Amino acid sequence: QAQLVASGGGSVEPGGSLTLSCEVSGYSYTSYCMAWFRQAPGKEREGVALIDDIDRVVYAKSVKGRATISQEIANNTIHLDITNLKPEDTAFYYCAAYLGRTLSLLPSKYTYWGQGTQVTVSS
Repeated sequence: QAQLVASGGGSVEPGGSLTLSCEVSGYSYTSYCMAWFRQAPGKEREGVALIDDIDRVVYAKSVKGRATISQEIANNTIHLDITNLKPEDTAFYYCAAYLGRTLSLLPSKYTYWGQGTQVTVSS
């Protein structure tokens, strides 16, 4: 059973940057997708970015050009760097994983979820 622990959230001023990290344990499969999702109050959960085991990446239009997803396989950790943060980036951010290589940011595709971390962008 995989366990995902997210960290790195916080409060940032507009235009600032943040790095979120997700440490994974109990997960040693060779084919996987790992992703970041976010959910703002009153809104549906949306995919932000994903990376698979061969480093293919996908970004949502809302963060493309501002976000970078990466992974440290040796440390079983993925990171999400977001620059030029906007108030509309304010949300609870979750990391998630599923076994497979279909590149999808649909929440229903993902089996394992972390507990999430809050990101607040305001002046």
